Amino acid sequence: MHDETLGVHAGRSVDPATGAIAIPLHLSTTFERDAGGEYSRGYIYSREGNPVRNALERCVAELEGGSEAIAFPSGMAAAFAVLQALRPGDRVVVARDTYFGVRELLIDYFPQWGVEAVFVDVDEPGALRSACTPSTRMVWIETPSNPLLEVIDIEAAAKTAHDAGALLVCENTFATPIVQRPFAHGADAVVHSVTKYLSGHSDVLAGAVVFKEPGEFKRRVRSFQTNAGSTIDPFSAWLTLRGIQTLAIRMRAHCDNALAVARFLNDHPAVTRVYYPGLESHPGHAVAKKQMRGFGGMLSFEVRGGRAEAFGMLAGLKLVARATSLGGTHSLIEHRASIEGAHTRAPESLVRLSVGIEHPDDIVADLRQALEAAG
Repeated sequence: MHDETLGVHAGRSVDPATGAIAIPLHLSTTFERDAGGEYSRGYIYSREGNPVRNALERCVAELEGGSEAIAFPSGMAAAFAVLQALRPGDRVVVARDTYFGVRELLIDYFPQWGVEAVFVDVDEPGALRSACTPSTRMVWIETPSNPLLEVIDIEAAAKTAHDAGALLVCENTFATPIVQRPFAHGADAVVHSVTKYLSGHSDVLAGAVVFKEPGEFKRRVRSFQTNAGSTIDPFSAWLTLRGIQTLAIRMRAHCDNALAVARFLNDHPAVTRVYYPGLESHPGHAVAKKQMRGFGGMLSFEVRGGRAEAFGMLAGLKLVARATSLGGTHSLIEHRASIEGAHTRAPESLVRLSVGIEHPDDIVADLRQALEAAG
């Protein structure tokens, strides 16, 4: 099926009890047991399974082309569940530009549990391979990355990981399965902050992990979800299923708008650098063309000057909202270094822009007047 069709139908069917086209919202935490003691209808307790959550998991798995998905109450909960599947003495090799929350987990928490994290510049030839030792069990990449929009060759990273006997985990939040399919390039698991593009309306907190194949790794992540109680609530799952119905259509608008905005910023004298893989000047442009269908709705750019000039430009915006997060219908902009803190890799002059689905001329006009007012 095409993406547009999967978004509407994957994981769902007409309700057999009522004929309802929209999936019913099941809020019950517990389910009736048969007189003989069995649970013939498949559900026991909502922490272990809920009809709406299960529908969302089937939907996301189909969108990514994986065998199974597990839904979590946030993107960070999903990331934590994947990383906890590692054991004491294991090493995880991580691309240097990775979401700062994941970096903080690996720097501040996992060492005390005997898990070693090594951060590498995957743009340096041989760096990823050199970092993979006999104790490496996982390679974690994010492409395009947050917030510097670095592009990693998934196929090359998968080969390096597999040659070392490790799994390749790809964070696919920025691209979504509409723009990029990591499993087609060799990834073993895909992580999403569902809060962002998949739900798509800035009103849901959720995460997901998708697995290419079943196995012990998947079993450990599923066991953690159930036993730790790290489960998405039914209403959030229901809202996400509703949002996914328009994912393919929204992503076309996000991609088109972001490219138009990136080209405008690239030519503006108050902007010193634009990070967007759709620009031919981007160092990862060729790889992005190979493994992506479009270039996504996220970009970052540096304002001429530094922190004060970046905040001056942000203060002048009237349409684009100064807010964290990304992937919703509204354009959102943020100074990343002030959010990320001690482990940030973002320059003080850098702002990250989630380009929404407003008309691109209106987004550009707002950025233009703010840049000129700040200058």
